[in-house]
Amino acid sequence: MKGVDSLKNRIKELRKQNKITQDDLAQAVCVTRQTIISLENGKYNASLQLAHKIAEYFGVSIEDIFIFEEE
Repeated sequence: MKGVDSLKNRIKELRKQNKITQDDLAQAVCVTRQTIISLENGKYNASLQLAHKIAEYFGVSIEDIFIFEEE
């Protein structure tokens, strides 16, 4: 049986370290707060464009935020 690939992320962790609200991050990267919530809960995978915007916002690489795991 083939496993499911999942994409974990450190958005919530980075947001809390930088004292940024979900609303602030959502506005900065032009998405809704619901999108940020879904990303943090692993219910939604960011597009490459959104991943890039988030990484740029935090001043880190995409790989520092998104952790791809093959299960």
